[in-house]
Amino acid sequence: MTLTVPLVALALWSWEIGAAHAAEPGKDASAASLPRILVLATGGTIAGQADPRATGAYKSGQITGEQLMQSVPGLDKLAKLNAEQISSIGSQDMNDKVWFALARRIQEAFDKNEADGILITHGTDTLEETAFFLDNVVRGDKPVVIAGSMRPATAVSADGPGNLYEAVQVAADPRSRGRGVMAVLNDKIQGARSVTKTNTTSIETFSSPNDGPIGYVDTAGGIRFMAQAAGLKRATYQLPAGEQLPRVEIVYSHANMDAVPIEDAISHGAKGIVLAGVGDGNTSKPALDALEAAAKKGILVVRSTRVRSGFVTRNVEVDDDKNGFVVSEDLNPQKARVLTQLLIASGVTAPAELQRAFTATW
Repeated sequence: MTLTVPLVALALWSWEIGAAHAAEPGKDASAASLPRILVLATGGTIAGQADPRATGAYKSGQITGEQLMQSVPGLDKLAKLNAEQISSIGSQDMNDKVWFALARRIQEAFDKNEADGILITHGTDTLEETAFFLDNVVRGDKPVVIAGSMRPATAVSADGPGNLYEAVQVAADPRSRGRGVMAVLNDKIQGARSVTKTNTTSIETFSSPNDGPIGYVDTAGGIRFMAQAAGLKRATYQLPAGEQLPRVEIVYSHANMDAVPIEDAISHGAKGIVLAGVGDGNTSKPALDALEAAAKKGILVVRSTRVRSGFVTRNVEVDDDKNGFVVSEDLNPQKARVLTQLLIASGVTAPAELQRAFTATW
């Protein structure tokens, strides 16, 4: 498609339109006209409570989704909320079973017209992986928003209530349709493909290194999207039978690396290996040799990078065509793993087909 409007002008135009149509705080719609938002709670820090073991310590997933919604003033003025508890775990324990339960419940709610938008409450450690997984399996253009917090609900300066309020705003806004799964934290709206956690403890932790936020939220100005919705161009994948995705391992590259981690992944039945490579997805010669041998055995090899931003490019530092490798483009290792799992589960196993699928998501 050829753009006829300069990119800068388009961004400014979209910002102005968003500001003009942003909901004004304090102006309530009638109850009958409020959008219906289904809240799916999974636990995480946002549902955490203080623990006496240390200053700032907490236990994740102690507060229910319904309690979280009731604790934030004004949510009932934004939407009609219905909360369901999917799990009560820290997101370090996020797993395929919970992912499948989320995906199925979201799809059911959309297919049966039970909701106009979805809000998922989630821990921050693996939030980006859940967002990306759902972005690749949920069909439809209604908003799916995922939110969390860096501080527990019982903290003096908890960030959860503000994040929840803004997440409901985004999920309830008609302009959020057709934008895929979005993460809303710390006044920013981030797309599922690019968002990543960048700091261990700061509330300013989520960013999109390669393309920036897709929008912003604030209590005074409402919602501002930086561009028009691109529409539904994403491929979606069917969930495989059962409750588990194929085994794909991430191998982290480092100085003086040998083949042992790769051989270990193969010995434990990995169907695919994602390399968190140095620089442009590279690694040592012993590791590359082991990856080439793995590819010859039919194990899918995807080169990603441990570097925070940038694209991994084909056939520059590594002969991907010769070795039968796939490059992750801009996807970090954890998201490359998710897409590789979905592709294997869908029967896509030829390296050329995988590469087209990775490229098509950009």
